[in-house]
Amino acid sequence: MPARGDGFIVIHNPPARPVTPGHFTFAPLEVTYHRVNVEISDSVATTTVEQEFYNPNPQRLEGTYLFPLPDGTHIDKFSMDVNGKMMEAELLDAGKARQIYEDIVRQARDPALLEYAGRSAFKVRIFPIEPHSRKPVKITYTQLLKTDTGLTEYVYPLNTEKFSSKPLSQVSVKVSLKCSEPIKSLYCPSHDVEIKRDGDKAAVVGWERANVRPDTDFKVIYSRTDKPVSVDLLTYRNGPDDGYFLLLAAPGMTAPKGEIQKKDVCFVLDTSGSMSENNGKKMEQAKKALSFCLQNLNEGDRFEIVRFSTEAEPLFNELRAADKANLETAQKFVASLRPIGGTAINDALTKAMELKSKRGGDDKERPYVVIFLTDGQPTIGETNEDNILAAMNKAQEKGGAAGSTRVFSFGIGTDVNTHLLDRIASGTRAFSQYVLPDENLEVKLSNFYTKIKEPVLANVEVTFTGGDIKTTQLYPNALPDLFKGEQVILFGRYSGKGAAAVKISGTLNGQKQTFVQDVTFAEKETKNAFIPALWATRRIGFLLDEIRLRGESRELRDEVTRLAREHGIVTPYTAFLILEDESRRNVPLAMQTLRELRADAPAASSAAGRYESARDEFSDRRSRAGEKAVANAKDVDALKQQWNLEQGQRGGEELRKRPAGAPGPVATTPGGRQPQEPGQAAAAGSGGTGNEYGYRQAQNYTQQARVVNGRAFYQNGKTWTDATAQEAVAKNKALRQQEVKFNTDAYFALLKEYPESAQWLSLGEEVDVVLGDTLYQIRG
Repeated sequence: MPARGDGFIVIHNPPARPVTPGHFTFAPLEVTYHRVNVEISDSVATTTVEQEFYNPNPQRLEGTYLFPLPDGTHIDKFSMDVNGKMMEAELLDAGKARQIYEDIVRQARDPALLEYAGRSAFKVRIFPIEPHSRKPVKITYTQLLKTDTGLTEYVYPLNTEKFSSKPLSQVSVKVSLKCSEPIKSLYCPSHDVEIKRDGDKAAVVGWERANVRPDTDFKVIYSRTDKPVSVDLLTYRNGPDDGYFLLLAAPGMTAPKGEIQKKDVCFVLDTSGSMSENNGKKMEQAKKALSFCLQNLNEGDRFEIVRFSTEAEPLFNELRAADKANLETAQKFVASLRPIGGTAINDALTKAMELKSKRGGDDKERPYVVIFLTDGQPTIGETNEDNILAAMNKAQEKGGAAGSTRVFSFGIGTDVNTHLLDRIASGTRAFSQYVLPDENLEVKLSNFYTKIKEPVLANVEVTFTGGDIKTTQLYPNALPDLFKGEQVILFGRYSGKGAAAVKISGTLNGQKQTFVQDVTFAEKETKNAFIPALWATRRIGFLLDEIRLRGESRELRDEVTRLAREHGIVTPYTAFLILEDESRRNVPLAMQTLRELRADAPAASSAAGRYESARDEFSDRRSRAGEKAVANAKDVDALKQQWNLEQGQRGGEELRKRPAGAPGPVATTPGGRQPQEPGQAAAAGSGGTGNEYGYRQAQNYTQQARVVNGRAFYQNGKTWTDATAQEAVAKNKALRQQEVKFNTDAYFALLKEYPESAQWLSLGEEVDVVLGDTLYQIRG
């Protein structure tokens, strides 16, 4: 069980001046910084926390520092330093801690501490806290981390930082990991971290933000093994329905000597006249990036360069060994390239595929990688994307082992056919990237090539066997190749329960490789609550891509809408569908999930415009290029590739709220709006501070959807609405309605009857929550 090392100060003599409206009356201090440094050796973690509290009030304050811990936590060592003085902390058992939490809730009329109900805690009295003074606190504790089914988990709770009266100026977490066995899987599902590997037995995970209110626990999961590939399974299941799973597969950082996968690479570069735009900057960046890739070819690799404009021109007209002489010739060729002429995409791709057909013998099993860079649409020869794809596939089939080809597409600028590039990449189990005018192509391509330069396992396939286990809706549905230092992250659903085996197979230098691992699919497991939301986000991305590339259907729209509402996934695309669906079904106002967004005409109109622009790409070929098309391609791909919860928070940042002082909301419906440009909603709300309800009032609508203890809740004004209420009504389930006054004996009796409701009720003093067959309406 991971220890919770974060803390906050409860003030006993509230300041004379009012606290920020809607904020915690018991926590009027500011947290100016919060720094966490973690040293993990195998499964022993030493955490050092440095916080600084600032008293912005003109009076001396006194308080208690509380340090919540979950049940079952064992801390070997604990020390606390306040203003340079070592302090003795009292350990409270769960019962005593709960009483303290409930007493604070009763006195302060704020339920925020209820999420810690059932947990023990350390506490220490802090006095004095002088006016306009700073109180630094330093904590160090050591804990033994639990390893379950080969995976070790470390959790640090950042959610108590909501008890700061202002956003944190600085917050950072650094986890240094050193193990006696090779580190294979290394995954952070909560935050968008940077991971730096140092060989195969050490790594550093880092995360840092400024001016934020972190409210999600920081989690790191890792595995250690001497096996060539680590295979690890996490599950989530809460009830009789199908469960969710996450499969991690990682080859680690090193391969046995001589075991690096040899590959053939064809670089296809657009040298048409449009590459001369911006004073030739695009062309120069492309040439530098290509030069970098050539320098980083491995021994045993072969390569070719095809440059194209009005016609396609191969350098060697065959794949050549990456030796010194051939590389020098290639570098001179790249340096001589000049932008001129049209864009013969079909000719270039056909030649790239024909190179593969010239390979013979064992060479046919080598991975064939095409890196395709273009800044335009086809203008010379065949211009129809369907015909271009058909010609490319036909040429590829001649080379045999069609599944070994990967075409990575780079769209430079916004005048590119996004459907063509995306279909080329997805059809070869690769991916496409888009380099916007203000982005650096050299940096993007160099970073990409560094990651894929050393394949460890190609043509990866996953199968599950044993028992009554059945897996469905896997994302990504076509697994990418495994590269050194990278890992496969596979989400899916499952039915059945119990022991099974997962088999991962692929090829290494033409030889079939298979790795088998025993796993268990749980009948009930609620610890890994992040899995359903991340699975749903990826499935929504897949469904939106189907709508964008192959056309809309009622079934696709309905499933995107249902998943988004149930899992709290609010993006410009899903928000429009939720609003439209609730209008069509005449959902009662009290159960609608995005009532404030519906009344915010600019934001709601922008959401409609984003979805409609993506939907219309299928029927209107002209809309497949341009700024909107590139934005849609990037947004949908981000959903398909999302691997942590923080990315999802950023995914809907365009849904900004109206700035303070703007005109009041205008009642409207999705069908009565005119679409706006994608950036208008963001501009409309860029000045919003959201102080009316203190920390609870978010700056954009994405943050007003939260998944708590397995359920999605939506904030409208001061009220948080349980999304399962609407789901029950849709299934014709009768729900009784009962109003309970916040902070009364009936309120705390409800908590005792339904202990699992503590985290839901901690959202605020106005919560609509389904418990049993009743919709309880908590009101202040």
